[in-house]
Amino acid sequence: MKRDAFFDNAKFILIFFVVFGHVVQPITVESEMIAMLYRFIYLFHMPAIILVSGFFAKGESQPSYLFSLVRKLLIPYVIFQKIYTAYYYFFTDRGWSTPLFEPHWSLWFLLSLFSWHLLLIVFKRLSAKHGIALSVVIGLIVGYFDSVGHVYSLSRTFVFFPFFLIGYWLSKEQLFLVKKRRMKMLSLAVISLALFLVYIMPNFQVGWLFGSASYQSLDAPTMGAFIRTGVYIVTFLLIFSFYAWIPRRQLTLTKFGQQTIYVYLLHGLFVQFFRERDLIQINGLLDFAVVVAISLALVLLLSSKPIFISFQPIIETKTTAWRQLSQRTG
Repeated sequence: MKRDAFFDNAKFILIFFVVFGHVVQPITVESEMIAMLYRFIYLFHMPAIILVSGFFAKGESQPSYLFSLVRKLLIPYVIFQKIYTAYYYFFTDRGWSTPLFEPHWSLWFLLSLFSWHLLLIVFKRLSAKHGIALSVVIGLIVGYFDSVGHVYSLSRTFVFFPFFLIGYWLSKEQLFLVKKRRMKMLSLAVISLALFLVYIMPNFQVGWLFGSASYQSLDAPTMGAFIRTGVYIVTFLLIFSFYAWIPRRQLTLTKFGQQTIYVYLLHGLFVQFFRERDLIQINGLLDFAVVVAISLALVLLLSSKPIFISFQPIIETKTTAWRQLSQRTG
């Protein structure tokens, strides 16, 4: 299948938001403006990635397909869980006690993505409206159970599954309806409203956007489902408002959107280094520009050809890039 520049452009911008959000996270306790920007990004960036992951999902149940999911998702998860455990052991005082299925940091996405593919095998048997409605109900109910949390990434799996399922049922024609002029103008109103909400609600717990905590731990043991419903609505509208402005044509940076999983898995080693040494500070507009430049540089570096060739055996458990390189130089 020929690659569509729209999706690579979207993935490039979204992975930049991921890296930028992780880089500035420690500063959110010091700067309300950075905290506001952080909350705005977290309202939609991972759900938007999850939706496009669902768009390309197949929901197949053949053993060969399931094995390919294990190879693409679970094996890299185990490898990087050990890599991050070793990193923390040697460079921090956290020790070597992390259980295998308590994912380090951003590795939850691999576990959840594997689970979403499995859930899709069942949910694709339902109609789109019934399946999506059921997934939303489950996402709302799961918050009432304290036992469903970070382990196995169960909470995030259920909370974010509606976006994956919506992506699966979404056709390209339906998605591109947001490119119409009227919809693009409406998207500006949605973005403005979201920015206004994060501005007037500075005490809103960002944990609501992570999807990993129970309502009890978020101080809303009774009203949690209603709050999450509001978050679902704002997030859904923001996702499509974001996609409304993604270019469909091939750009200079489009190719860097093809290897976003490399950025996702590797950028944490840099970000944790920055955090441990307290290297990132924002005391003015120039500092902010520098942080943006650092985040962009990380995305470009980690999605580059040399990184792809070097880390493909670990991340994709394949050596096709190595073989192609040896054939060219042989």
